[in-house]
Amino acid sequence: MLFLLILCGAAAFLTTAVLLRFAKGRPQTYGAEMVQRFHAGHVPRVGGLGMLAACTVGWGWMVISGKLNIPNNIRIDLVTAVYLWLVAVLTVAAGAVEDLTQRLSAFYRLLLTVSAAILAVGLLDLSVPRLGLPVIDTVMLHYPWLGVGLAVFAISGLPHAFNLIDGYNGLAGTVALVVCCALAYVALQAGDRQLAGIVLALAGGTAGFLVWNYPRGLIFAGDCGAYLWGIVIAIACVMLVKRHPEVSPWFPLLLLIYPVWETMFSIWRKAMRGQSPGVADALHFHQLIYRRIVRRVFDDDEARRMLMRNNRTSPYLWGFTILTVLPAVLFWHNTPVLMLFSALFAISYIWAYTSIIRFKVPRWIRR
Repeated sequence: MLFLLILCGAAAFLTTAVLLRFAKGRPQTYGAEMVQRFHAGHVPRVGGLGMLAACTVGWGWMVISGKLNIPNNIRIDLVTAVYLWLVAVLTVAAGAVEDLTQRLSAFYRLLLTVSAAILAVGLLDLSVPRLGLPVIDTVMLHYPWLGVGLAVFAISGLPHAFNLIDGYNGLAGTVALVVCCALAYVALQAGDRQLAGIVLALAGGTAGFLVWNYPRGLIFAGDCGAYLWGIVIAIACVMLVKRHPEVSPWFPLLLLIYPVWETMFSIWRKAMRGQSPGVADALHFHQLIYRRIVRRVFDDDEARRMLMRNNRTSPYLWGFTILTVLPAVLFWHNTPVLMLFSALFAISYIWAYTSIIRFKVPRWIRR
């Protein structure tokens, strides 16, 4: 497993370096007037292509090691690897078009991710068999199409959730890395080395990308990177719950509750203001932390000042994520406890968001 991590990390590091060298000049279409822009200069937004290359190398190695029967190596059959790769390529392609042109509307991006989710469900035979609630589980047992529909919803929605929190150097990448490691750990606890290998390949690719992304912000993951994180992690979560009845369906929900809740809260917040969910604004949780908690950096260079504040924002959200990942990993088989922690997160999020909006954040939190 360590070899798989190193292999994918090296592949992402080298591929991202090549992208960084040849992608300069492409991001001029990402205008300075965009409200979600918190960096100076034109930075390439195609880091997801480097991570896709790393996943291709990693999943390919898993197939080869199975064919050669190499002892103690993580293996995957060729058909599963090809299906997974096709779904990932379709999703990343949708994000890459937007990253390079800024002309693909939110509707068409959603349509493409839904198409990728339907393809994944069909090719990989995915469904959510239960929710850990007896009455609902009984209904789902009699109507299996509900589980299929829920799988499509989860797989098509998570890429956009990761895209929503991808606002600062190292933020979404570190969240994805931590989530992948947690998924791999629980998969190994359930005896599923193949599933652990799938997410470890993405974890290695993410680590290789982060070398260039944090703290210097030389390249961004872009929509293609966020969509890759979302689609692979969502597929892995559905596969884990379906394959192993001992894993609570609330484990992936608590594990991913930060991006999922941020998306749901954002949709509700915009609906209350009469706005479309597809309209970008600067009122997301990470943006409020940047503006109202992270103190201004005193530096003569405006670009450096923005970069330093950008880098200081991400650790706040890393800590927020760890507070949900730890109980998810510790109680991955205990549905009532996972539900309790999910409720605590929702309450904590609303309290924190309201406190920031009303300028009632304790001084010791600000820096």
